Amino acid sequence: MANPEIRTKVVGSYPVPAWLAANPSEPALRDAILVVLKTQELAGIDLVSDGELSRFNVSHPETNGMIDYFIQPMGGISKALTREDLARFAAEQRMNFRAQPAGVVEGPLTDGTLNLPCDWQRFRGLSSADTMFTFTAPYMLARTLVDRHHDDIRELTMALAEVLRKQVEFIDAPVIQMDEAHLTGHAEDADWAHEPFNHALGGIRSEKALHLCFGNYGGQSIQKGYWQDLMPFLNRLDVDHLVLEFARRGYDELEAFNKLKPEIKLGIGVVDIKDNEVESTDVIASRIENAVATLGLERIKWVHPDCGFWMLPRSVADRKMAALVAARDQFLGR
Repeated sequence: MANPEIRTKVVGSYPVPAWLAANPSEPALRDAILVVLKTQELAGIDLVSDGELSRFNVSHPETNGMIDYFIQPMGGISKALTREDLARFAAEQRMNFRAQPAGVVEGPLTDGTLNLPCDWQRFRGLSSADTMFTFTAPYMLARTLVDRHHDDIRELTMALAEVLRKQVEFIDAPVIQMDEAHLTGHAEDADWAHEPFNHALGGIRSEKALHLCFGNYGGQSIQKGYWQDLMPFLNRLDVDHLVLEFARRGYDELEAFNKLKPEIKLGIGVVDIKDNEVESTDVIASRIENAVATLGLERIKWVHPDCGFWMLPRSVADRKMAALVAARDQFLGR
């Protein structure tokens, strides 16, 4: 069957199955990845992920997979925090959802034991659907660190981008998506952030995607800002499609994307992941219809949840995926 004009995808994360968290082991982790992939297939999702369970640490199940998974293995970063480090991190008032930094940069950054290609191999080929791989953007990672070595946010971000670039060069997923949930609230950094973003994305040999959102912690947005403030940044990106949060924020800002360069296709968030209510097929279809009417069918190639599902109950996430696919099909007249 030919691909539909608008395809469905997830953003990445999926709730960790309770049985995996209760009895973590390598065999149980593989079983969980298979379950998550099959669940998305059965829902009809066109582009699936492993639920980011490849980041699950069977020895430390509570580990934060979006930040620490990437930071802790890298060389040049210490996990030993002094009171001075804690005070400096608190004074910057950047990461209100973190009480302490992910680490302290003490020397040149290296891969260390970070091995994203190995994590891709963990679930490569396990699904009959197209599968994507995700990783956190260098800017968000940089803002979680205390930097004693560079003492310059631009240099630190570019150093992280170099590490990530060398990692994704060896991943052959059909789509590789970079995730950024911090820059949206700090548009003052957007005039330079495109350089490390493009450097990291430059290692991708397949379709390049960038997910941007305003954060999600406990169902709350973390960042405050407007899409129009990021438009110069977006127009400097070398990326194939964007994956954007809209359902929670509303769609008043859609028109700003008429100023986006036409070669960048859009993914529009049409499912709210900060609420346990499962939107009806009609509601989601109306959101798709509104986005297409505003920006045109030629621009909108993906519809998806606003962000990852990791904080929702599995039953809610599953029903939201099914509603997403049904709404897309309804809009396209299937």
